[in-house]
Amino acid sequence: MKTLNKIVVAADGSVDGCKAVDTAIHLAEKSGAQLDFVYISSHINKDIPSDLVFNAIWDKLPAGVSARKHVETGSVHKAVIELARRENADLIIMGSRGLGLFKGAFIGSKSQKVVEYSDIPVMVVK
Repeated sequence: MKTLNKIVVAADGSVDGCKAVDTAIHLAEKSGAQLDFVYISSHINKDIPSDLVFNAIWDKLPAGVSARKHVETGSVHKAVIELARRENADLIIMGSRGLGLFKGAFIGSKSQKVVEYSDIPVMVVK
């Protein structure tokens, strides 16, 4: 199994996004990996500023866990994958969103696209 040195985490302030952050922090504590948190700015999350999301994350970070912040724009799946490639990430972690009556049966469309198009392993957290 490949060693985890760097993990890219999609952070959007959603409930599942927060679960992804918690999972990433836990993995980083165990592996010593650096965390790269990415907030994708768009019209959908315009009411949740990136500094609010990052402040909540930094309040959770235990001593000794190395982390950086990134703010990107554009298509979520493309921005997450591009950052992960640029940073030579070993893993991408992001939250899932259930849809309608089938909540829990399918992962969200953004998560699905990252899984589909990434050549880097992806962990989707519910």
